[in-house]
Amino acid sequence: MISGYSGRPLLAVILSAAVLAGCVSSAAVVSAPQPHPQPVRSSTGPVTVPIGPPIRRATPAPQIPADPGFRRAPAGLDNRLFEIWKAFPGRTGIAVQRIDGEWAVAQRGAELFPQQSVSKLWVTLTVLDAVDNGRLSMDQKVRIGPEDLTLFHQPIAARVQAQGSVTMAVRDLIETAITQSDNTANDSLLRTVGGPDAVRRFIDKKDLGKIRFGPGERLLQAGAAGLKWQQSYSIGRSFQSARAALPEATRKAAMDAYRADPPDGASPAAIASALSRLARGTLLSPESTQFLLGVMTRTKSGPQRLKAGLPMGWTFLHKTGTGQDYQGMTIGYNDIGIATAPDGTRYAIVVMMGEASSPIPARMATMQAVSRAVAEFHGR
Repeated sequence: MISGYSGRPLLAVILSAAVLAGCVSSAAVVSAPQPHPQPVRSSTGPVTVPIGPPIRRATPAPQIPADPGFRRAPAGLDNRLFEIWKAFPGRTGIAVQRIDGEWAVAQRGAELFPQQSVSKLWVTLTVLDAVDNGRLSMDQKVRIGPEDLTLFHQPIAARVQAQGSVTMAVRDLIETAITQSDNTANDSLLRTVGGPDAVRRFIDKKDLGKIRFGPGERLLQAGAAGLKWQQSYSIGRSFQSARAALPEATRKAAMDAYRADPPDGASPAAIASALSRLARGTLLSPESTQFLLGVMTRTKSGPQRLKAGLPMGWTFLHKTGTGQDYQGMTIGYNDIGIATAPDGTRYAIVVMMGEASSPIPARMATMQAVSRAVAEFHGR
């Protein structure tokens, strides 16, 4: 006997517990409550209780084993990327996101880095969005004359100078701007779609995050160098000659301002997210999505950047970006793209070198180490 309690209160406690237990059991019943069956006394004396309809209980949903790499990054990948990032002497940002999953890892992923020709991707997306909405046509013709030439890499310029002008369809300008990184092709698309403000509106409409778009190739490069754009700079090496003639203080002030607050800056994490949304088909129509992804598989620039780090059996589509050199540094040395494993798993990979003074082979080796790590840790 428990001290302080009589037998009757204890019996009451036991009976109350039994009643509570019955209440808990009945909470698991899913079907509508049945009438309480009444006892029936048989002719021979014993009491029997009808069983009634069977009780239906909730059946738990079958548990489908989840791909362990879907929800979390492979163990060790983040540390490996950190070691690669730490070993590179320049200012670098890295982002990797599993496109068909729920994780992303980054080093300096939220900081702004100069995009340079990576920004051609946003121009093309804006153009294709206009096509999807009926404002432009892929077959629409665009004339390019001497007044439309830009600077640096522009293969179209030779044709314009030889023929006086060229006319190209929008689809061909996209191909040239992305696969050859032709600055004049890109600026012609930009002019056709409505200028820098149209691209900025697209970025805002799609909520792409920390991605800026500058004033176009001519004004961007002139401003970073400390020059005011003149159309004569589009001929030969006139731009480089004018830049070299500037006082050092002018060049330094302009380049320092560009490095500190690039008008074409973007964060690696935002770019990786945008690439993932492009690959998932949530930025453009299915037709435009497939068209752009196909074009990006034919990119000719940067074959020894991220692409070279992937093993046989992987595919890679991408866009590079390379800025001006200043005092032994390249201000913007980038590669962004989508890697697909043999089993179909896709990853967005972004490496942006804001200031790279290492020899070019060392820069490419760092990029290759990043993509190689993604492949190595895939499936773990």
